[in-house]
Amino acid sequence: MIRTVLVVAAIAATTLALSRSDALADSLSIHQATLAEADQKTGEVSTEQLRRILADGSAIVLDTRTRAEFDAGHIPGARNLDAPAGTQVAAVERMVNADKSKALVLYCNGPYCQASRRLADQLVADGYANVRRYQLGIPIWRALGGPTVIELDGIARIYKADRTAVFLDVRSSGEFASGSLAGTHSVPADEVAAGRLTKLPLPEDDFNRRIVLFGRDGAQARRLAEVLSKRPWHNVAYFPGSFDTLAAALKDR
Repeated sequence: MIRTVLVVAAIAATTLALSRSDALADSLSIHQATLAEADQKTGEVSTEQLRRILADGSAIVLDTRTRAEFDAGHIPGARNLDAPAGTQVAAVERMVNADKSKALVLYCNGPYCQASRRLADQLVADGYANVRRYQLGIPIWRALGGPTVIELDGIARIYKADRTAVFLDVRSSGEFASGSLAGTHSVPADEVAAGRLTKLPLPEDDFNRRIVLFGRDGAQARRLAEVLSKRPWHNVAYFPGSFDTLAAALKDR
């Protein structure tokens, strides 16, 4: 009798735990989701948590991909180690001035890329106490409306090689008329924000095509990138420097 009661109690407890787990899963939005990998040595952060971390600067966000990948598009505010795999732990140590208590968040190319997990495990083994991962990575960041930054080397390579990419000059129409990059479209950010320009020259045959924004400065380009984050195009990157810097660099290459 006692054994039967214990079995029934165990079944009831398990059922309650599962129902609570299901209820919790149902209450989470996609922005709060993590990959929830098995046998993790470090915790994960969700997209929502990463956005808060970037806003308040509560952790160093590390892009663990190669420099070329970083230059082609990375999460705003992230830093790149620019170091071979075997020297990345030492590169992190230099970055944090040997302070192994620093809060770190690592990311890479998404759920099936293990670069951030490998480095996170190495850092834990080396004594780092506050390491987490955004294992969903940059593909999910983009899919959930997160704009990316494209660096000068990345934009120079793409401008020459990717004929499907769409380049948008977000300066005023007058500035565009006085000179811009060949093949670019004029999309004044101020007119879009004011609602005076609603039809944008964006591709409707393929919403995965790369869209690159540049403006008077990085802040102007980012404002339009944030607007486009609410549109279905999810491969949007902005150049963080000035148009003058970009034009001069492309002219010399």
